[in-house]
Amino acid sequence: MNARELAGTIDHTLLKPDATAAQILKLCDEAKAYHFASVCVNPSRIALAAKALEGSDVTPCCVVGFPFGAIPAESKAAEAAVAVKNGAREVDMVIDIGAAKDGDWDYVQRDIAAVKAACGAAKLKVIIEACLLTDEEKVKACLAAKAAKADFVKTSTGYSKSGATVQDVALMRKTVGADMGVKAAGGIHTRAEALAMIEAGANRIGASSGIAIVSE
Repeated sequence: MNARELAGTIDHTLLKPDATAAQILKLCDEAKAYHFASVCVNPSRIALAAKALEGSDVTPCCVVGFPFGAIPAESKAAEAAVAVKNGAREVDMVIDIGAAKDGDWDYVQRDIAAVKAACGAAKLKVIIEACLLTDEEKVKACLAAKAAKADFVKTSTGYSKSGATVQDVALMRKTVGADMGVKAAGGIHTRAEALAMIEAGANRIGASSGIAIVSE
């Protein structure tokens, strides 16, 4: 995989709460220069990012229910709807992790389905926060996302106790099959780490170190 092909798998990400408008615009300029897959930002910055990316091959992406997922499904869906209205063409949502730990998979699926409905034509990536789940729970979370017609499952927010692992990516890919996306995110800083995730089954990489990854 050459640098351009690798860049096309990367969501160029800035989710720090103190990110300034100037930093978001710089992120967008970098994404356009390197032809990253998307720019991923917080809801308050998606309109700015979408405007900056107009006419480019980079997709505006927004997180919702981030980073804990612990808000009602209706609120999460409303947040997604506003994000899409403000220009998001991809949405990365966090599942209700507490509901998953309770084993309330019907609610987890309904939560995802509500956000999917609010996304309209925008793609939905479902963050399962794998580091907080058992392998059995990871499988059930992925199956809930698949049943709710999500487009991707995603390993991590990057804000919990650990990020993506090759083992989790492989398990997620095995669970969802070939027709659904798998995004590895959290703690990916080098080309070797990114390629290991892709080899394990990821077809999207979430990283704040995208330039370093493709420049090695």
